[in-house]
Amino acid sequence: MNLPLDQILQGDCTEVLASLPENSVDLVFADPPYNLQLQRDLYRPNLSKVDAVDDSWDKFGSFAEYDAFTRDWLSACRRVLKETGTIWVIGSYHNIYRVGAILQDLGFWILNDIVWIKSNPMPNFRGVRFTNAHETLLWAQKKQGAKYTFNHHAMKALNEDLQMRSDWNLALSTGKERIKSNGVKAHPTQKPESLLYRVLLASSNPGDVVLDPFFGSGTTGAVAKKLGRHFIGIERDKKYIKVAQKRIDAVTPADEASLDVATRKLERIPFGALLENGLLIPGQKLYFAKGGRMAKVLANGHIRCGEVTGSIHMVARALLDGAPANGWDLWLYNDENGERHTLDTLRQCIREKNVEH
Repeated sequence: MNLPLDQILQGDCTEVLASLPENSVDLVFADPPYNLQLQRDLYRPNLSKVDAVDDSWDKFGSFAEYDAFTRDWLSACRRVLKETGTIWVIGSYHNIYRVGAILQDLGFWILNDIVWIKSNPMPNFRGVRFTNAHETLLWAQKKQGAKYTFNHHAMKALNEDLQMRSDWNLALSTGKERIKSNGVKAHPTQKPESLLYRVLLASSNPGDVVLDPFFGSGTTGAVAKKLGRHFIGIERDKKYIKVAQKRIDAVTPADEASLDVATRKLERIPFGALLENGLLIPGQKLYFAKGGRMAKVLANGHIRCGEVTGSIHMVARALLDGAPANGWDLWLYNDENGERHTLDTLRQCIREKNVEH
């Protein structure tokens, strides 16, 4: 059977998943009902009603009913996921701990839990609890020990060349990104594209198949198309399918060359190689891009700026009071004509030379 690539399939996710071939999907992203257990309407201090999630699809009669639902859809996802595949599930304190236990019971191996810290969370209007300012994502592989995709260098590049941590500060979908229909939210739990951008860039490659069993407003499909991934969406509600399809149709995918850069591991070039190749000399001056400070190149590949001595990155961080710093972009040198360029241009010269040889 051929996979229904780049399509939104209508129906109950467990039933639709049963029609797909086993071991056929590279990645699953699931944003299931949270079982919020809302007891009554919520109002702001000005007495305006909060547009909370009160849809029928988020209502369950008991924890046992929710657990059975969760076990069914996770089992169905596990069947279609490749042995090397991984799954992401997002939730809140209402459901994520139950989901995590069921994931483990079904044989998934949890790789990470990610905390999505909302930079603009909804306040707790009643003032009876802490403001809920985060959600949790669980990332798990189908089979413990199997090779899986993690584009570490892409994540590092996305984070100013520092290892990305498990706390992600990202805003909710607002403004132009928030999809509306007749002036109201088209979907109550639309996730921000920035969140899916990290998930897909981290754990899939161009051409991979990403499945979303609770497709909703189509954020997964929109980002998948943008990043050159295939998607399969499953959604029960026709009105959500219509919203998602219109949204995805408007997306322009990135060109292949741009996508290739996102996952390519570039050859590591130490700063000392610039000295060894005669591109810099001991005692040469470097100029800091911010603030006009100067440094002197030392013979061992360190630089000295005032009382601070160390790598180009360490000295740059010191000048920025500990802020993340990439010395390749922040330190400049003068060429033979007196024009200034970043050290990265010299690094690229060595990479090109190595390719030629």
